[in-house]
Amino acid sequence: MTEIFRLKQGKAPLLISFPHSGEALPDALRPRLTDEALTLDDTDFILPELYDFAEEFGASTIEANYSRYVVDPNRPPDDTSLYPGQNTTGIMPVMDFFGRALYRPGMEPDDDERAARIQFYWKPYHDALAAELERQRAVHRAVLLWDAHSIRNNLPYLFAGTLPDLNIGTAAGASAAARVETAVEQAARRSGAYSVITNGRFKGGYITRHYGRPSQGIHAVQLEMSKTIYLGHSQRPPLDANRAIALRVTLRGMLRAALEALAA
Repeated sequence: MTEIFRLKQGKAPLLISFPHSGEALPDALRPRLTDEALTLDDTDFILPELYDFAEEFGASTIEANYSRYVVDPNRPPDDTSLYPGQNTTGIMPVMDFFGRALYRPGMEPDDDERAARIQFYWKPYHDALAAELERQRAVHRAVLLWDAHSIRNNLPYLFAGTLPDLNIGTAAGASAAARVETAVEQAARRSGAYSVITNGRFKGGYITRHYGRPSQGIHAVQLEMSKTIYLGHSQRPPLDANRAIALRVTLRGMLRAALEALAA
């Protein structure tokens, strides 16, 4: 069986989380999903590969190995909406980002299955994430939790128009100190190559909102990127090498600026 998550520990006060990059599906689930669902289009494709410089920073990383269609680690366990009044998907989505059904008729999970999946897939990811933050806080005065995401830039079901390239979220300033938020945004804008917004349509999901506690030394930032800026216009793998080279420069700059602000 595929491991639930992959954790690599580093020495820096930095944990990069990849809750939506997993593509594994339990064998028993595959026949229940639609053909469209089996393309796993809502996956944050190959983000760990894009962030292949994480080890240079001494970062810890945690990656979910299972698809968000199995369970979504970036949603609260009680499935409370993160964006009331707006279309979104839940902890165990039954629709994709286009508003299409993920399950064949009558094959959606019932309450018992939902509870079992949360216990088996969601909880281990969060237990490990919380433990790693606690370990880092025992060593460092303050730590940065960087929640890494990507999404299609045109999804009328979720938002109007075209999404900016780099969407920084700090739960409207609640999950990270102002100096950290400002440093990240300034670094994002420095290249001049990408459109940037802070706390726009995406303000940070459950991970950012739940773990970001600046007063306790944990600063959480979510970065939601348009898939076009590293995958090209298809917004699917493989990685576009030239786009990735340019984007990694900006990502390094954003993380470096955040860590410097954290230490100030």
